Amino acid sequence: MDHALKQYSLITANYWAFTLSDGAMRMLVLLYFYQQGFDAFAIASVFLLYELFGVITNGVGGWVAARIGLNHTMNLGLGLQIVALSVLWWQQDQLSMMLVSLLQGVSGIAKDLNKMSAKTGIKYITQGKVQTFRWVAALTGSKNTLKGVGYFLGAAGLQTIGFGNALLVQIGVLAFALLVSLTLLQSDFGKASYKPKFTAIFSSSRTINRLALSRIFLFGGRDIWFAIALPVFVATELGWSHSQTGALMAAWIIGYGLIQASAPKLMAKAALPWPWLLILAPLILLALIKIELNATTLITGLTVFGVLFALNSAHHSYLIVEAAREDGASMDVGFYYMANAIGRLVGTLASGAILLSYGIDGVLIVSSVWLGLAAISLPKT
Repeated sequence: MDHALKQYSLITANYWAFTLSDGAMRMLVLLYFYQQGFDAFAIASVFLLYELFGVITNGVGGWVAARIGLNHTMNLGLGLQIVALSVLWWQQDQLSMMLVSLLQGVSGIAKDLNKMSAKTGIKYITQGKVQTFRWVAALTGSKNTLKGVGYFLGAAGLQTIGFGNALLVQIGVLAFALLVSLTLLQSDFGKASYKPKFTAIFSSSRTINRLALSRIFLFGGRDIWFAIALPVFVATELGWSHSQTGALMAAWIIGYGLIQASAPKLMAKAALPWPWLLILAPLILLALIKIELNATTLITGLTVFGVLFALNSAHHSYLIVEAAREDGASMDVGFYYMANAIGRLVGTLASGAILLSYGIDGVLIVSSVWLGLAAISLPKT
């Protein structure tokens, strides 16, 4: 196997292990505090530092990776997640919202170090636009599929083996991944040939800046309804259990990931205005649940949204890898995913606040507006 491909395969395997843990941890925390009687906005605030630190980490992490190599940022991410999970397990009988918020912040740093490392690695092993799109779509799709599995495992773990034991399983998996990473990853994979200045984390490319702006609106538009509003809505309006709620979100993300992985073929077969079609997705979901609120209409609307969002997201991820500079690509990729984290941060907070004030109608209408802004901001390619 080509050396660069082998190194990237190791990074990807570590990213997959981390992704399972990230999804499970998020669902554990969300359902734990819902179980304790906290409202939607209070639960959303628990994830504030997760998203906020993600904004900082992507920019700084991309610069650090360009200077020292992607393996170090990957290992640091794995180590930080193990620390966050371990403290959660240690303090499980006396958890406060402040402590969990801080640990979510640590987890947010860990997640974005891992994601930036994995996405940047593609730049060093692919040749040509078609191959790059396929690799980006495959990685992004598999990541989201595994995160969906993590959502389900987190919810099921809370209901079957309990909060503490579910955390112990995650700690064990990540400890093994870190051991493999420390043993086999090359120290200079993805390292720039020069020492970039810190100011280089801010892109001067108009294309990358527009991609970043579009990404803010794209993921803000998704998380406005998905992050907090959806699980709280189905639990309160449909009376679903933790496992049912986790299974719904897991199935959506798994399906979304499978569509992402197939995006190059699907988009090549049908040259449609995908960014503009996505604007209709939350409105279709709203119309269906207004006709009759039940599992069938909800899942149908979520499926339409999932397909359209997956295609757009995969295309966005390809565009940034293709547009990133050749030497020190992690800085452009990090800057882009810093914008992604801003969108998630605003979307997560807005999700709880809008649901409380305007219900699911307001959540989905605002989502559609944000997705329209994402389409307007996207650079011509």
